[in-house]
Amino acid sequence: MAELEATLFPIVAKINEYLSNYILVFLLIGVGLWYSIQTRFVQVRCFGEGMKKTFGNLSLRGGRQEQGMSSFQALATAIAAQVGTGNIVGASGAILTGGPGAIFWMWIIAFFGMATIYAEATLAIKTRRADEDGSYHGGPVYYITTAFKGGFGKFLAGFFAVAIILALGFMGCMVQSNSIGSTFNTAFGVPNWIVGVVLVAICGVIFLGGVQRLASVTEKVVPVMAAIFLLGGLVVLIARAKYIPATFGMIFQYAFQPQAIIGGGFGYAIKTAISQGAKRGLFSNEAGMGSTPHAHAQANVTAPHDQGVVAMIGVFMDTFVVLTLNALVVISTLYTADGPLAACGAAAESTTLGKANLAQTAFGVVFGETAGAMFVAVCLFFFAFSTILSWNLFGKINVIYLFGKKSAKIYAALGLVFIFLGTLMSNDLVWELTDMFNNLMVIPNALALFALTSVVVNSTHMAGKK
Repeated sequence: MAELEATLFPIVAKINEYLSNYILVFLLIGVGLWYSIQTRFVQVRCFGEGMKKTFGNLSLRGGRQEQGMSSFQALATAIAAQVGTGNIVGASGAILTGGPGAIFWMWIIAFFGMATIYAEATLAIKTRRADEDGSYHGGPVYYITTAFKGGFGKFLAGFFAVAIILALGFMGCMVQSNSIGSTFNTAFGVPNWIVGVVLVAICGVIFLGGVQRLASVTEKVVPVMAAIFLLGGLVVLIARAKYIPATFGMIFQYAFQPQAIIGGGFGYAIKTAISQGAKRGLFSNEAGMGSTPHAHAQANVTAPHDQGVVAMIGVFMDTFVVLTLNALVVISTLYTADGPLAACGAAAESTTLGKANLAQTAFGVVFGETAGAMFVAVCLFFFAFSTILSWNLFGKINVIYLFGKKSAKIYAALGLVFIFLGTLMSNDLVWELTDMFNNLMVIPNALALFALTSVVVNSTHMAGKK
């Protein structure tokens, strides 16, 4: 296993370098900017509408739906996918590699990503299909084949389906279980394989319950887990209040002067900061990746625009609330004048601190080493656990698209195997493999989004005439 990892890692890392540095940044910002202009910045104009539709009639007991999910259940399932290790481990990795300025580029990606995910959710509702039992299934494979007819469309849809099955259903779930295993081992001394067995048992029960059981779990777990993490983060920020101005100062300063902390020339440093922000931003909020449309397609809404504005709130909560809070905690405790990584920059990667334990160390500055590690481990368990549930569903929808309903049970069994293996594998290789397939998913999804611009804009205009 060690030899295989050592061989694969540099190959996968090189592929990711080209994808994230030369393709991903331009596609993500390009699609987001395009839809921002085409929809007259729907993420600004309709932000209040999205908040009202999301929280106006909030209930953690949406109940069993006749088909699909309630709008909030669909959002909770999408947020469960978005708010995972990308917010804790991913953000930490971006800061370690790209400096505090990488967070600024995450914000930029997320702002434009709100317009992108509006388009994705709108198209998911527009192109979804209803089964004989009344349940919905939808996602990029359906709007890709709507955008491109014939063999080319089928090829792109098939490419996307294979990529998302590998990226999220298998490799992505490995990332989540890997992070749970490593943090629980650090915090509680629990062997990784025991964590894997427990995860497999819990996930297996929920997988067998189908969409309705998953929706029931996510609508309760997501708000509670977010509230607990936000409360803990606010406690740390209150304790470190005098360092907050300096923290924001570093984010903005090192976004435009990254060489001061990363080292090397300006060109190399700015490329690193932006690419880390884009890559980890994609993994965090998933806008443009084509994953969350599978959840939004399940929503019981009549107007595509209605779920589109709700989807925007998912990106906002993920990046501008949860991820930002974690970033502020990490920078204000570790990178400020009295922190262990003050002026350390990218050299921090060579210390004992890595992206897997950076957040635990940061919370430990205020809570104490042991309590900090335990707090992050518990939060990350719920974050990553809920993400596993959603990602498994997204992969399942694409497995059924490719191979039919009978393949779902085989897929579920394989998914559980990958969840267990994830707790045992090297963290770096798992992350690189997931990044690679995430990056590949973006390409066919972005092409379809560009091709279907008129469909999205028409939905936006129709909503504005109501």
